[in-house]
Amino acid sequence: MKTFSAKESEVDKKWVLIDADGLVLGRLASLVAMRLRGKHKAIFTPHVDTGDHVIVINAAKVRVTGRKAERSVFHWHTGYPGGVKSATIGQRLSGRFPERVIMKAVERMLPKESPLARRQLTKLKVYGGAEHPHEAQQPETLDVGALNRKNKRTD
Repeated sequence: MKTFSAKESEVDKKWVLIDADGLVLGRLASLVAMRLRGKHKAIFTPHVDTGDHVIVINAAKVRVTGRKAERSVFHWHTGYPGGVKSATIGQRLSGRFPERVIMKAVERMLPKESPLARRQLTKLKVYGGAEHPHEAQQPETLDVGALNRKNKRTD
């Protein structure tokens, strides 16, 4: 029996809509990364982009467990001397670009520094509010909160 290897032309890519309102950040990011890579499909092939397109709405309403909102810190450098900046997850979620928290969490769960991972990350669309411009693709809704009771926080 030969090993099956999928080809780009054989892959059926769907559009999935996820509402992040009240969902736990890490659990959401791991599920989105799995969908982007295509690991939920029987035809998964590591070197081929077999994943789906994922739309995440209400990114500003995602939750973090414990005291991560105050203690977990993002650091970045502006490129200038002494230009190290930092902000907590809580500040980023309540700030101007809350969708970057989800983007960075998913990016860190994909394979590192590869052209395939960059191409898979372009299939992720994250929006801070409830509106998105992808109605023409007819995305199917995925209820992540119903998959496992730990996926959703109500406090």
